[in-house]
Amino acid sequence: MSKPSTQQKIELSVGIVAKRCDVKVSTLHFYEEKGLIQSWRNNGNQRRYAPDVLRRVAVIKAAQKVGVSLQEIKQAFTTLPKNRTPTKDDWNQLSSQWHGQLTARINYLTKLRDSLTGCIGCGCLSMDKCPLYNPDDILVKEGNGAVILDRNVI
Repeated sequence: MSKPSTQQKIELSVGIVAKRCDVKVSTLHFYEEKGLIQSWRNNGNQRRYAPDVLRRVAVIKAAQKVGVSLQEIKQAFTTLPKNRTPTKDDWNQLSSQWHGQLTARINYLTKLRDSLTGCIGCGCLSMDKCPLYNPDDILVKEGNGAVILDRNVI
């Protein structure tokens, strides 16, 4: 088998991409449906991907792993010239965009973790030693759920 010339387009099947990226074929279809990756159809009407889709899927997986939503990933990808696959410099820029958001999420989760053994800030008074004093359910005026946790004071 000869090496492809610079004029030939290297094509990866959906199965190869799924295996290389350690995702299901349905995940690739989903990413494509959401506009995160692109494919084309060959003469046999089979999906084909360019090799750079491997890096794009890696960026998607890395971002998802740290809690970035697919919508946020898609928005970040639109900042790339010609919607191309992120380079190392692009990844630095993309990740810095998410830095503040991730820091806030980490702080929120740390606070939640640290309060799990005592109170989740709901004002339910269902625990024997609840640090909250919520007479007449006054916290209901502030909303539902963990209102004290959400106000950054425990």
